[in-house]
Amino acid sequence: MVIFVIGGLTGVMVASVPFDTQVHDTYFVVAHFHYVLVGGAVFPLLGAIYYWFPKLTGKMMSETLGRWVFGLIFGGFNLTFFPMHILGLQGMPRRIYTYQPEMPWAGLNMFVSLSAIAVAAGFLLFFIDAIRSAWSGPVATANPWGASTLEWAASSPPQPYNFARPPVVGSREPLWTEATALPVVAGLRVDRRELLITSVVEGIPEALESSVGNSIWPLWAALATTLTLVWSIFSPWAVVWGSIPVSVSLIGWFWPKGVPEDES
Repeated sequence: MVIFVIGGLTGVMVASVPFDTQVHDTYFVVAHFHYVLVGGAVFPLLGAIYYWFPKLTGKMMSETLGRWVFGLIFGGFNLTFFPMHILGLQGMPRRIYTYQPEMPWAGLNMFVSLSAIAVAAGFLLFFIDAIRSAWSGPVATANPWGASTLEWAASSPPQPYNFARPPVVGSREPLWTEATALPVVAGLRVDRRELLITSVVEGIPEALESSVGNSIWPLWAALATTLTLVWSIFSPWAVVWGSIPVSVSLIGWFWPKGVPEDES
């Protein structure tokens, strides 16, 4: 949040036309958008990976290496990009690979370059820790963080069906408010998958709905859509020809399946 706020404050600065005329296309702008992007996206993503890694893989990442990763990336990031504000105010242009030796940027620019090595080392250590932990890390419990939300009631990693019996949730922090195990929905069939349909606001039970089985069609639909969108960057005909596999995969996905009892 602090990194993101710094990026937001410098964004207010470059929104001023006289100031932006001075720092436009300089390293000040580079520093500004990296504080916004890294603070708003990269750091939260790294935190999310550490948080949900045990749920995804069933293994725990190293806390010791995690502290080193934090120090290298967080410290190296600030040592890399904060001095760029100063370089930008001194007029150092971006997107220029070299400059005259008499310009007063050499020392600080060298410091920035060396600090970037710390950031790269932090990400390298992060990937090494993630791969090592996924392969041979300590086994994670269902809820290693003592969290309150529902995904931590399932095993780590979850079974394909998540819960054998759907749990009953009565608060925003069900794992903190329930003294023992979560209550489960009663009255569902055991010979096929069923879901309990409730009203949107009150959560009052209204009906039982058959749940579809395993299917490969959602994966094909996602792949076809992705390829079509990427192809459309290079050719407008991608929208025409790409619509064919997308339509086929969607039809296969939503085509009625099962016995007549399932469709009733």
